[in-house]
Amino acid sequence: MSTRPARTGRRVRAVRASGSGTAQRQVRAVRLGPRSVAALVLVSVLGVMAFGWPLLADSASGLAHSKDAPWLFAALLPLLLAVVVATIADVGLDAKAIAMLGVLAAAGAALRPLGAGTAGIEPMFFLMVLSGRVLGPGFGFVLGAVSMFASALLTGGVGPWMPFQMLSMGWVSMGAGLLPGPDRLRGRREVLLLAVYGTFASLLYGLIMNLQGWPYIAGLASGVSFVPGDPLPDNLARFAAYCLATSLGWDLPRAVLTIVLTLTLGPTVLKALRRATRRAAFDTPVAFAPQPTRSE
Repeated sequence: MSTRPARTGRRVRAVRASGSGTAQRQVRAVRLGPRSVAALVLVSVLGVMAFGWPLLADSASGLAHSKDAPWLFAALLPLLLAVVVATIADVGLDAKAIAMLGVLAAAGAALRPLGAGTAGIEPMFFLMVLSGRVLGPGFGFVLGAVSMFASALLTGGVGPWMPFQMLSMGWVSMGAGLLPGPDRLRGRREVLLLAVYGTFASLLYGLIMNLQGWPYIAGLASGVSFVPGDPLPDNLARFAAYCLATSLGWDLPRAVLTIVLTLTLGPTVLKALRRATRRAAFDTPVAFAPQPTRSE
């Protein structure tokens, strides 16, 4: 009689211990399949070409001397982004993931106008980084693109730059989902990792968005503008001067704000996001079974 309760107690403790270990496993709102991974790689490669064509194009090619190249990429990127979002939705976005996507995208779109146009202060980055970390790279890419699209509609910022913003924010959130230790890294170390990543992501976002707008000012300021056909070192020097003169005052405050929000609000937001993903039970398959009939 005395040994049975002891064995039962040990069994209960073992079950609780195994349950706590399972709860630490990272829940993915979107499981990336081969098609969605291929679509993400394709749009990323073409995105690099769209951003870097002034530096990547050979001086003898017609692209280097074409004024229509920025408009060509601006027209091509929305189609590619639509294909990627549709592919990911076809592979892994269910009703629960779409509902969470809508809530987080609305929150991100609402956060952006709070600091838009004020020294680069954009609290939206903080939420995109944490959401991508918790919900994974596939969900993060779709969230970043959709949030930027919604915020552009909300603020009236629709223009040829919008597809580039959508792609860049998708990269920011997707990169957070690719950071190491999603299953085991928690607490202060995870928050520090996200703060460091958010800093570099905020700076790199401004850098690559400068590449989008840089060719449009060709000839307006010879010291900082893109000169078609010039050697790569000369154009790189002009681009560095352009970044220092135009965007550094916006990129640094954005990075500082991302650090501050991540270190102060990060633990609370991470817990809330993980609690929401556990309750959504993305890993649990939904099955519909016929209700048993009561015999007369």
